[in-house]
Amino acid sequence: MLMSLEEYGKALKLGKKEVAARSARGLYPYLEVLDDIPEAANSIMEYPLGLVQIPTDQIVGTKTEGRSKAFAANFMPVLSEYSEFARKWANLCESHLTEGIRDPIKAYEFMNKFYVLEGNKRVSVLKYFDAVSIPGTVTRIVPPRTEEKENKIYYEFMDFYNLSSVNYIYFSEEGRFAKLQRLLGKQPDEMWTDEDRQTFSSLYSSFSSGYRAMGGDKLGITVGDAFLDFIEIQGYDELDKMTTSEFKETLAKSWKVFDTLADSDAVEIQMTPKENKKPLLQRLIPLSSPELKIAFVHETDPQKSGWTYAHDLGRMHLEQVFPDQVKIREYHMEEQSEKAAEAMINRAVQDGSTLIFTTSPVLAHASIKAAMEYPDVKILNCSLLASHGYIRTYSARMYEAKFLIGAIAGAMAENNRIGYMADYPIYGTVANVNAFALGAKMVNPRAKIYVEWTAKKNVDIYEHFREQGVSYVSGRDIIIPGKSQGSRHFGLFKLDEVSPHNLAMPIWHWGKFYEKMIRQILSGTWKNEENSRVKTVNYWWGMSSGMVDVICSQNLPLGTSRLVELLKNTISSGEFNPFSGVLYSQDGPIQEDGDDVLTPEKIITMDWLAENVIGEIPKIADLQEKARAVVLQQGVESTEE
Repeated sequence: MLMSLEEYGKALKLGKKEVAARSARGLYPYLEVLDDIPEAANSIMEYPLGLVQIPTDQIVGTKTEGRSKAFAANFMPVLSEYSEFARKWANLCESHLTEGIRDPIKAYEFMNKFYVLEGNKRVSVLKYFDAVSIPGTVTRIVPPRTEEKENKIYYEFMDFYNLSSVNYIYFSEEGRFAKLQRLLGKQPDEMWTDEDRQTFSSLYSSFSSGYRAMGGDKLGITVGDAFLDFIEIQGYDELDKMTTSEFKETLAKSWKVFDTLADSDAVEIQMTPKENKKPLLQRLIPLSSPELKIAFVHETDPQKSGWTYAHDLGRMHLEQVFPDQVKIREYHMEEQSEKAAEAMINRAVQDGSTLIFTTSPVLAHASIKAAMEYPDVKILNCSLLASHGYIRTYSARMYEAKFLIGAIAGAMAENNRIGYMADYPIYGTVANVNAFALGAKMVNPRAKIYVEWTAKKNVDIYEHFREQGVSYVSGRDIIIPGKSQGSRHFGLFKLDEVSPHNLAMPIWHWGKFYEKMIRQILSGTWKNEENSRVKTVNYWWGMSSGMVDVICSQNLPLGTSRLVELLKNTISSGEFNPFSGVLYSQDGPIQEDGDDVLTPEKIITMDWLAENVIGEIPKIADLQEKARAVVLQQGVESTEE
């Protein structure tokens, strides 16, 4: 008993220290009281969860005021060592040390926090001894639905809990519970088995202890946020196969991921190339620069993919501009898998490459893993909105070109019905669809855009367009070199012609981007950026940089051609943004102030379709297997089930 009273004295010091620290910061120093929370009092229902393991760090207060001021906010006692309270606490401490505290507490759960009805001292003792969880009979209090982010996240959690019975992981942003379900290889409504729960608990526990030991609690994100990024990059199945030492080593290498995730200011979207302030002669011909060994790693062969072919043209441009300063090797995957991607990038590193361009979003995670393994190698992935800290990403603001082509389609479509072929519902693609729709609507208020997705399963897109009476179609952006049949179905063309009459096509000048990147590296500008506070740079250049353009047919009406040139000039100069002013989606207003402009982040991640678009953003389950991997990495939120 004497020893237990000594433990009480130590716990008392912790309690008083917590009270003093919180009081100094102007915070309430004692336990939260559930009955004092208005949202809980206005709940729409209560229902029992039964006997569950309650994560100790999620027990934050009491149901009623009662003994709330007998404990500091960390559940450590604050009453005198000579009180009856201290004696009872010491008795419980003695029981815990000799035989363990077995009786479950009674608690209420509200917004994934727990409030004790019976068993406050048991919680205090177990928290003092760093228990991970405490058994308890729990009643859930459900708040009414609101549009607040915290409320939406909680409702997503309740759906997730119904499938998994897991209550110890939580997120700070919407959509992440559904994303976790997908990353674990489960269907949106698939129930977890006991084995699923055991495996997940083991991995999460290992991650949580390692993450906190490295100071993760100081980053300001939830352990769940960090764990989700960890398994997204490493792969859930791969983590399960790792030994304890491999797991710890991988966790340590991933620290920059968590650090960047916690600091939104460490992520930059660079909209225009930064000026090189060195003298002109040094910019054109960097002095005494060693030969730069560059690798282009492609998902597919350039002869089979228009996307890869466009990047290959960029590679050719580099060889022409820097014939004596760069040595370039190309690699493309023979099979589509994460392992194959990792092997291809590793091979490029082993071959001596110090700068690697991976030209597809599919290669993003393999690029991050390689960057963790080879910190001296510069790796850029062609995708959008990376926040992992290890690689840089690059893409083009193709929505600017799509807006112009939409304006042409709106002017040319006599029956107001226009088709749009989209590929994957990933970052940037939805913006392209909407910009096209807005361009068409600007010149033709009656224009309707019928969107079809090439990534969907078992879809005859052209048949759908014909059924809808579509006259003009915005098809693939570029010819696929290895295909002769139907190769002229690209850009904007009239549907019902045997040999399509192409009116306009967007251009991706990847060579412009690659040239500027090489000049940055050779001049030392890249090194200066590495020394800045920014940990992740996302290059997203548009018409003003020369990266994006539109080629128009000479057969366009003169007035339409002049309009396109006018719009191109105003967009390039920054005088006009297609996503400025009043904007409406299929479901209602998005932006109601005529002076507002959507931020780059909102344009990249937009998950809505413009009001004059007929169709929807496909769900994960509707996509071809190949497309799912891309969408899992870069998919917009409305692909959630």
